[in-house]
Order: sequence, then structure tokens, then C-alpha cells
Amino acid sequence: MSMITERSVKRRSPGVAEPAPREEARRGRMAVFRGYLSLTKPAIVELLLVTTVPTMMLAAGGWPDLVTFFAVLVGGALAGGAASALNCYIDRDIDVLMKRTKRRPLPTHQITPRAVLIFGLTLAVVSVVLMAVLTNWLATALTAFSIFYYDVIYTLWLKRRTPANTFWGGVCGAAPVVIGWAAVTGSIAPMGWALFAVVFFWQMPHFYALAIKYRDDYARAGVPMLPVVRSAARVNFEILLYTVLTVAFSLIAWPLGRDLGLGWIYGVAAVLTGALFLGESIRLVHQTRNGGLVKPMRLFQLSITYLTLLFMAIAVDALI
Repeated sequence: MSMITERSVKRRSPGVAEPAPREEARRGRMAVFRGYLSLTKPAIVELLLVTTVPTMMLAAGGWPDLVTFFAVLVGGALAGGAASALNCYIDRDIDVLMKRTKRRPLPTHQITPRAVLIFGLTLAVVSVVLMAVLTNWLATALTAFSIFYYDVIYTLWLKRRTPANTFWGGVCGAAPVVIGWAAVTGSIAPMGWALFAVVFFWQMPHFYALAIKYRDDYARAGVPMLPVVRSAARVNFEILLYTVLTVAFSLIAWPLGRDLGLGWIYGVAAVLTGALFLGESIRLVHQTRNGGLVKPMRLFQLSITYLTLLFMAIAVDALI
């Protein structure tokens, strides 16, 4: 079930025909479809798949078999969408308080909470069943655990109680890497854990930059994100620390993956993109310390570019 928000009636100029009832109904259905799609947070799902597919290719020494590839691609997208939809259901009380999230389907009453809950749970069940049928028990268990962890441990418990929420929540964001590895090999090798570490540590500077931008939003909603409850110096320290750890594990992964085909393309990409990522983190810290104009979204956007290019290099090395 869904509910479309009422819209103000605009006066039409003379001679302009009113939309036909079928056209209005079609627009209403499209609006509901877009609402459900937005609940899955497609941009996040896309980023998860950007890291998962190259990891699978490296684990397989090329393209994985089509059944496994399909299962992880579709199952992973459904699992990510399920976790995001359930997150929207749980956070509907704080989403309405934040400018960044108040236009989501639940705060605007476009879709009912009950419908969102059913939608999220359905996606979760379908994703886990798909993984169970087409992959193996380890990949399936990790998929189910990642949904549970994100929605119950992170969203329900950690997010509203501790400024370490981003750190512990990073487990969910990095889980698709080891899920992809496990789906291909049935286990998780040190290389898989190294890539997990890259994505895990990457999330702190990535999300801290976003939290700096929307600090007032989080404060209004009572969410103890690090930039809300800690000093700028502490936030700067953690941004630099986790950027260094991200780059360090990307370099550690190079020798670990050589026997799997990880070569000079990845090595060059890790060094160059890591230098750019670290440089932008230092720039943000410098701006904050000197009282200049702080532009945290530059780091946020560059962090996405960094992760995308790094994993694209993995895919290229896996194929040649």
C-alpha cells in the first residue's frame, strides 16, 4: 500500500487542457515507483557493486562463472536495497528533522511505514534465498549478517548512541567485498581481508566529510556523529588516521595479490590515487585549522573517485 502526498493545485492558463485521468494515474504510479526506488538508495548500491565485482574477478582470476556473477550482482543489489529501505523505516523519525533527508518518501508521507517495512523485508528474504540457491553457505551467511548488522546493530543501536557509529558501521559497507570473494572461492583469503580493510577504513574520511557538511542536521536530529560531539581537532586526526590506513592497506594488498594477477596497473593506481586522497584529506585539515573556507564535499567526492579507480585497476589487472 502507498499514499501519495497532496499537491497544491496550480491554476492553468486559458486554453490549456487539464491532464486526462489516465495521465494523472500514470504520473502517480511513476511517483510511487521512484519513491520505492529511492528507498533502496541506488547510489550506495552502485558503490557497493563497484567494489564487489572487481573483487570477484580477482578471486576468480578473470570473469567468474555467470551463475555466481549473476547471484552476487543481483543478490548484492537486493541486499543493499533491503538494508537501505529498512534503514529508512527505522530512521523515519529523524529523517523528517534533517534537511538532507526530509524529502524521502516516509517524511513526505508518499509511502506508508508499513509498506516500506514489507518492501524491505521482502527484498531481504529474496536476496538471501537467491544467494543460498546460487552460491554457498558462507556467502549467504555473510549476506544475511550484513543486513542484520546494518539495520539492527548499527541503525537501531549504535547510530544514536555513540560517536563511534561510523567506525562500527563500516563493517556493513565493507562486507560486500568478502561476500564476493566467498561466493567465488567458498572461503576468504588474506587478499580478501586486505580489500575489506581498504573499504572499511575508507568509510571514515568519506562519511566524516559528509557529517561536517551536514553537522547541523545531525545535531538537530540528536545523532552523535563525530563532528557533532567532538572537537575539530579530533575529527581532523581521525580523517588523517583513517586515510593513511586506507592507503596503507591498498599498498599491502599489492604484494598479497601478485600471485592472483595483481600487477603494475594496480600498483601505480594505488600509489597515485592514494596520494591524491591523502592530499585532499590534508587540505581539508589545513582549511579547518586555519579558519579558512572549509569544503568537505571535495573530500567526499574525491573519496568516491579514489575507490572507483582503485577497484577498476583491480578489474583490469585481473583480466590481463
